Amino acid sequence: MTSQVATDQPAPPEKERTDWHIPAMLALALGGFGIGTTEFVTMGLLPDIAQAMNVSEPTAGHAVSAYALGVVIGAPLLAALCARVPRKRLLIALMIAFTVGNAATVVAPGFQSLVAARFVSGLPHGAYFGVASLAAATLAPAGRRAKAVAAVMLGLSAANVVGVPAATWLGQHLGWRDAFVVVALIGIITVAALVRFVPELTGIKTTNPMTELGALRRSQVLLTLAVGAVGFGGMFAVYTYITTTLTDVAGMSLGLVPVVLMLFGLGMVAGNIVGGVLADRGVDRAILFASGAMVVVLAAFVVAARNPFTAALCAFLVGATGAALAPGLQTRLMDVAADAQTLAAALNHAALNIANAAGAWLGGLVIAAGLGYTAPAAVGAGLAVVGTLLFVVTVRIARRTSEHTDLYVSVESPE
Repeated sequence: MTSQVATDQPAPPEKERTDWHIPAMLALALGGFGIGTTEFVTMGLLPDIAQAMNVSEPTAGHAVSAYALGVVIGAPLLAALCARVPRKRLLIALMIAFTVGNAATVVAPGFQSLVAARFVSGLPHGAYFGVASLAAATLAPAGRRAKAVAAVMLGLSAANVVGVPAATWLGQHLGWRDAFVVVALIGIITVAALVRFVPELTGIKTTNPMTELGALRRSQVLLTLAVGAVGFGGMFAVYTYITTTLTDVAGMSLGLVPVVLMLFGLGMVAGNIVGGVLADRGVDRAILFASGAMVVVLAAFVVAARNPFTAALCAFLVGATGAALAPGLQTRLMDVAADAQTLAAALNHAALNIANAAGAWLGGLVIAAGLGYTAPAAVGAGLAVVGTLLFVVTVRIARRTSEHTDLYVSVESPE
């Protein structure tokens, strides 16, 4: 990679390490598991929350929107304002804030306070993943940065396989507040694990707010964020309406829907692992491969959704291709951001939440227009096409402006 990344790499003895810092990686991934659980469990408990709070289900959905808004606002704000804070201390503080937000969700006396608590819970989301990704890349053996980033993201993927179904089941049977009790407990355990197992991360330089905000002046940072904000919208366009698609289009029984959702989560785990391996061999080739595969899978889902078996298979592949894109984007953002890596890495998760909102909104538009529940997959394929084309343009601009000279090589190289 270019010399602009080297300034934030650890000292030679750490950079040449050949072993994985397994306990620290697990601690970082555990935080991702808790964040992934709280982000998605609210969707499965909306009817319960609506009934308990005496509001309509669409109104209850404001709790989901509040969390997403917290992510979008908190990612750049906290990354910039906390630029001078030592990274281990910042990770712990972010996870404490996350735990407090979920504890506030548990004790929220009314709907407005619930919405406020969900907003607070979302604030540390992007900044945590940004700092945790940098920490993992610093602790990783030489040449394994993307695998380390994928390891952190694996916690988020695993949440969709284990955390979300378990917390949803618990919330439905014991009360929705109990689901967030579990999330708060995960937060407490994560804080303890970070304190105990994560080293001081002296290889990551602290900066200052103005330096971090400098990422927003870099065209490659902004373009890569745009790729994620657009390209990931396709996955969320399908995922948001997957339950009704499976029951009304594929003819699947409601009882089998959780199985398919688990397959989706397993696809995310598999895609995350594959994406990390591919990104270590060439970041841009990995992004192009995952983005192109997403186009094919989402387009196929339009037809595959009409049969329960092919719908289940495609759900797995939608999760896999979407998750495979994440490690490459996260790693690329750290590469092109120079000395503003924390903000750039955090903004990736703000971009993904924009994709979440945009995908769900566009999918809802085509359904409301009477085009049916396969239409969101067609919209998703279109978003993935736009994201792929935007990335090709991004790489060619990088080559022409020499902002990141080996990006073009990583795409064009035959190795």
